Amino acid sequence: MNSLLLLCRRSAIMWLTAGVAIAAPAVAWAATPTVAVHKQPLNITAIVMFLIFVAFTLGITYWAARRTRTASDFYTAGGGITGFQNGMAITGDYVSAASFLGISALVYLSGYDGLIYSIGFLVGWPIVVALLADRLRNLGRYTFADAVSYRLDAGPVRTVAAVNSLTVVLFYLIAQMVGAGALIQTLFGLPYNYAEIVVGILMILYVTFGGMLATTWVQIIKAGLMLFGTTVLVLLSLSRFGFSFDRLFAAAVGIHPLHAAIMAPAAQVAHPLSTISLGIALMFGTGGLPHILMRFFTVPNARAARSSILWATGLIGYFYVMTSIIGFGAIALVSSDPSYLDAAGKLRGTTTMAALHLAHAVGGNLMFGFMSAVAFATILAVVAGLTIAGASAVSHDLYASVLRQGRANEQTERRVTRVTTLAIGLVAVILGIIFEGQNVAFLVGLAFAVAASANFPVLLMSMYWRKFTTRGAVVGGWLGLVSSVGLTILSKTVWVNILHFPHAIFPLDSPALFSLPLGFLGCWLGSISENGPRALAERARFNEQFVRSQTGIGAAGSASH
Repeated sequence: MNSLLLLCRRSAIMWLTAGVAIAAPAVAWAATPTVAVHKQPLNITAIVMFLIFVAFTLGITYWAARRTRTASDFYTAGGGITGFQNGMAITGDYVSAASFLGISALVYLSGYDGLIYSIGFLVGWPIVVALLADRLRNLGRYTFADAVSYRLDAGPVRTVAAVNSLTVVLFYLIAQMVGAGALIQTLFGLPYNYAEIVVGILMILYVTFGGMLATTWVQIIKAGLMLFGTTVLVLLSLSRFGFSFDRLFAAAVGIHPLHAAIMAPAAQVAHPLSTISLGIALMFGTGGLPHILMRFFTVPNARAARSSILWATGLIGYFYVMTSIIGFGAIALVSSDPSYLDAAGKLRGTTTMAALHLAHAVGGNLMFGFMSAVAFATILAVVAGLTIAGASAVSHDLYASVLRQGRANEQTERRVTRVTTLAIGLVAVILGIIFEGQNVAFLVGLAFAVAASANFPVLLMSMYWRKFTTRGAVVGGWLGLVSSVGLTILSKTVWVNILHFPHAIFPLDSPALFSLPLGFLGCWLGSISENGPRALAERARFNEQFVRSQTGIGAAGSASH
């Protein structure tokens, strides 16, 4: 156990700096479509298991559709999800195929550096628990804009919140759709465009007919399958080494070209400012992701919201530990097996196939088929959550609250939601096809940067600062959005690699180091510059908001804690 204890000790040391020493595994995974994708032979086992999952989840959608009668049912599953169920659903929403395939691939390539990713992705959760969960649940109803606009002018605040939410959803969704096409092309041997159409149709069905109830249970099932699959994969891998971590790590060190260097951090901290900037985006972006924030409204009260975050933190942490071990297992069992290598000595397919090749090595076609189907199912769960968040921003925040000024009936609002869901699905499919083969890594980082810079400052300031005003929310929200998108365009990733200018204007790959402070600065400047009757009334309502946020009195569902 000495090697495992050494890793744990190093991980503990890294914990305090992990948030500023990470890069998104989703980014690494999303970048793989730029590599030539090698189709695998048609895997009947994987396809059959995937079809079983699809049939089962469509049955859940039918069941949920019969129980979805009101707007509350559609947006929040009627607030009847338990803390544990919501924790599982958050896990299913947050842990994507990028995490499973990306982290294990990074560990396979560079060893210990992959552990930094695993630790870092958890850093955002304490922020959500300590600062947002209780107050968000007590102040909001369907979307986080409900909480922000509690004492502010709903029109302009909801408009900027909806635009920012749609921006985050769109960027994240494109990356997921491109990943879906590359994944099914690699795993199932089917054409890329088929994957885009299949995912688009399923996400529309889940959200349009089943709403949040169906989406929640799809995410719960997917999380359960992923946790079960990774556990079995780790146990099967350890069985080859007498269930000894020491022997597994020793074998990995002996085989890997870097040898003992894979047990220490190296490459991922080579560019400190870029790493710090991306770390900031990931830490604070978690507190601004609209599809994650929506999950707090599916539980009956603030206590359940806290419980769901604690469950999610434990489950997600366990998952990342498993994926790290899987990466070392792939080094030990796959990297030296010629049946998994091409003529150049590299993994068949792409490096993201490391975990799935390991599944085949220790469990044959059955395990490979199961993990392949689960990996693809994760995308369905994530895109369903993103779609309902985007549809809610349009139907609830823009249509019902801004255009209709709260006078829209539930039937009309739900009709707008269905139309929006269809539109988002079609746009996602079209953009997924357009971006085939493109490096969309920057879109994942940009989604987190926008969430951190445009959504998080506005949400936090609205809850904690008495002098916060509508102008502050609008200026801070727009400034965070424009600066995060603008600086990303001026960075090397877009300005040089995509637009082909000779030199980048902005030196960092991620803008959050600058755009997040700009978001807070906009909130502050906008608020202190507004002292009219509206601002005075908004400040006067802070005490009322504070009582509501602490007690839940008047909140939808239950006021109990």
